[in-house]
Amino acid sequence: MKIIKPKTTAAALEPDMTPMIDMTFQLIAFFMVLLNFGEAEQDARIRLPSSQLAKPPETALENALVVQLTGDNQVLFSGELMPIAGLDEKLRREARFITLSGEKPEDATVILRADAESKTGVVQEVIQKCQENGFENFALRAKQEDEES
Repeated sequence: MKIIKPKTTAAALEPDMTPMIDMTFQLIAFFMVLLNFGEAEQDARIRLPSSQLAKPPETALENALVVQLTGDNQVLFSGELMPIAGLDEKLRREARFITLSGEKPEDATVILRADAESKTGVVQEVIQKCQENGFENFALRAKQEDEES
């Protein structure tokens, strides 16, 4: 009896890559979810003031809103540049969203990144707008200055 070997083609020797590609996309999606998007809230137009007292936060802030104040008294909020007067509507919307999610706006922390050229009175005006909309906790950002030995 003659044994006939099946002819092998190049297509028969290639493994099925579908599970490998599927797993790769799942890993990409997993790491995208875990990625820290905190750096995305920082804008290069804002030059923070330096301070020897500035320290990085010990833990990540939950329910944090980032409000950035440029040197020409414009507010950068959620990627949108606006005058300080335009901040009211955005803050009301954020307070409504926080309330609908079962939290309280007064428990959220507003991270204020003000340019080194910003006037103190303008920073206080932004804080007042936040307080008028129910936000009570604030964190001011500054660059950490190295101590000279």
